[in-house]
Parts: sequence; structure tokens; C-alpha cells
Amino acid sequence: MSADYLDQLAEFVATTRAEDLPHTTISAAKDVVLDTVGAIASGSRLPENANLVRLTAAMGGPGKSSAIGHSQRVPAMWATMVNGTAGVAQEMDEGTRLGGGHPSIHVTPASLAVAEESGSSGADTLAAIVAAYEVTSRIGTATNVRSEVHSHGTWGTIGAAAATARLLGYGAGDIRLAMNLAASMSPANTWTPCLEGATVRNLYPGRSGFQGILAAHLARCGFTGVEDGPSDIYGSILGKGFDAESTVVGLSREGPMRIQQNYFKFHACCLYNHPVLDAVQHAMAEHSFRAGQVETVEAVTPPIVRIMADPEPNNMLAAKFSIPYAVASLIAHGNTGVTAFYPEEVGNEETRALARRVKVTADERMSLRRYDYPSAAVTIRLKNGSTLETSVVSQHGDFSNPVPREDLLNKFRVLAGSTWDAERIERIIATVDRLDTLGSISELTGLLTAQ
Repeated sequence: MSADYLDQLAEFVATTRAEDLPHTTISAAKDVVLDTVGAIASGSRLPENANLVRLTAAMGGPGKSSAIGHSQRVPAMWATMVNGTAGVAQEMDEGTRLGGGHPSIHVTPASLAVAEESGSSGADTLAAIVAAYEVTSRIGTATNVRSEVHSHGTWGTIGAAAATARLLGYGAGDIRLAMNLAASMSPANTWTPCLEGATVRNLYPGRSGFQGILAAHLARCGFTGVEDGPSDIYGSILGKGFDAESTVVGLSREGPMRIQQNYFKFHACCLYNHPVLDAVQHAMAEHSFRAGQVETVEAVTPPIVRIMADPEPNNMLAAKFSIPYAVASLIAHGNTGVTAFYPEEVGNEETRALARRVKVTADERMSLRRYDYPSAAVTIRLKNGSTLETSVVSQHGDFSNPVPREDLLNKFRVLAGSTWDAERIERIIATVDRLDTLGSISELTGLLTAQ
């Protein structure tokens, strides 16, 4: 297939309007925006992210775009960088198994920041988010990503560029150019910082959003891109192949769109933990046992997850990428929320002792892009000789295994509770609920600053 797929994607972005989208798509998009704002608000409380906001205010100067959870307003590129970075720090941001990544954290911060800077309406902002999410997920699906490449950043740069170009009123030709430029500006990142717990990893989506906005502006500056940026980068350096044709198969606004085929997180750790943790929860619900009664736990996972087998992570981020730690925290303390991974918990000796008895093995048939085969299987052997076996295909919160909306709202209330009081939180929820009717996005972003 020629690069015509880029023309189709660009035309899709240029012509997507909120009023033409099904109600179900609009509702799903609002939930994604709310979930993403909650993840950003929670991450904004971490010291390094607060320091980053102060740094960007000093370097970027005053602007019109909000650093969520803070008082500073900075230029859109800088706001996107700090918000995108904060949004992954607690590992609570949504994603899609179909695209192998986290589209919203690459698209929503850029959309909110650019919309605030340009005075866009809520409907235009929502349309940009939906269209750019679709593009980001489809590019991710088309990429046969290398096993050592971490999906934060990567093709999300194209999503940020597409959303920016849409909000700035670009036609399809300039949107295509912005996407091609963005592909050549995609960060290349490995899993190593995750496994070591180096928080520079959290900058990946923030930097990707920054680059995506820059790419859209470079298109107007007269810069040129390669003819087929995604195939050039994702088919070679970041991937082992790129299936361009798959990016436009079934492309339609009639639904369901990719933003409706996502997952929401209810464990504060890497997605690859979630099917395993759900399986353990199923066993705990059916059988009563304590950590001291557990002889061993075997978690069978997709092959890539074997790198997440360290039972003694040294810090908060590394713990979020340790299946043994997450499983042990769940069994010993019943906790896989944000606080379970705080530094003061990571060194808990009861948790570590149990984590050393959790083994991770691989099943070559397992993949989080499959829905016709388990994505995790768990065997728990108790000291009394009992054996408990469970498996999970779709983790709790996936579109194929959805949760009641009230659970999603309660998740937001918990995450946002460290930033805003209850009255502000309910106003934010209500404002997101009418996002498509807002005359200006500032009606929402004005609520997202420091209290």
C-alpha cells in the first residue's frame, strides 16, 4: 500500500466533528478525558513533577495553558510536557490493548493545552481528542513493535500532532505533513528505566506531546517530512514491521471507535500486572487464605512480561513493573492502589518475603492484543497442599469486561482528592459531562488549576 493511508487518516482528523459522532462515542470520550485528568492530578503531587512545573514556568515564560493541579499557566507545549509527565507517574492512565499503548495521555494533554491557548470550544476539543486517539491507536496496532521498545512516546507523537493540527484549523494536507514530521520526532525508549525505576521514564509521554505540538507548528514554518514517516520509523527503528493497510481498515465514525475500545486501570501499576492481579483476586474471593499460608505463586504471562519478575524492586516505579511485588502486596495487604507502591511500602518485609515466592513464566500464545485466549493464568500452592488455579482473558476495566460508571467516578474522586476538595471535584465531573456543549474549553481548564 502506498502512503495514501496517511491521506485517509489526515482527512479523517480534518473532518471529524463532535456533532457527527454517536452518543456512545461522545460518552466514552468524556470518560477518557475525566480519567486522564484524574491521573494527571494525582501525579502532579509528586515532588519532581511540582519542580518540573516551576522549571517550565521559568524556561517557557507566561502562557495561556494550565499546568493541571498548579497555579502556573505556560505555553501549550510546556503545559503538555508537564501534564503528560504527571499523568503516567502513578501508572493509572488508561490505554488500549488493541493499539498496544496509552493514546489518551499522548493526546488529551496536548488537546487541552492547545485548545486553551487557542480559545477552542469544548466540542472542537472533544473532536480532536477522538480523532487523534483513533489515529494513535491505529498506528500502534500497525506497528510490530520491538520487544525492547516501551510504547510510551513512540507513535503518541503523531497523535499529539494530529490533535494540535485539528485544533489549529489545518486542512488535511497540513495535518498529513504534521503527522509525518511528528513520526520523525518520535522518542525511542526502552523498558530499562521502568525496570530500574528511573523516573526519566515518566517524561516519555510529556516529551512526546511537546514534540507533537512542535511538529504541527513546524508544518507552518515550512519544514518538510519524509513521504511516509510511520513506515520509516515504526517499520525499522521502533518496530520490526509496519502494516500500513491495517491503519485504515474499518476506519469510520459510526463506531465503535478506538476510544470506546479502551481499558481503565484499577491497579496502580503496569498493565501487564493487571490480568495476573485479577486472577489472584478471583482466587482470594473464592478461597480464604493469608500470606503466611502461601507456599508459591506461579504467574503465566505473555513472553514480554518475563522482564517484570524482580521480587525486590528498589523504588516506587520499579515496584509498578514487578509482578511478584504487586501480587505479594495484593495477597498480604489487599492493596494494589496508589499507596501500595509508595516508597515506605516497597521495603515492607512481609511483602518482600512473599514476593520471593512468586515466579513468572511465559506462554508464547499469550498476548494482550488477543481476546480469544487467556492473558494470564495463576497457580497458587498453599502450605496445606491445596492448589488454586485461575485465568483471565480480559482484565477488570477493559471494554470487554467493563465496570459500572460509578466505579470510574469513584476512581477519579480518589485520584483527584489529593489536589482538589470534594466540591471542586464534583464541579469538574459535571463540567466534563457537558464537555461537548462548552463554549470555551477554559470552562473546564479553569477548574483544573491549584485550589
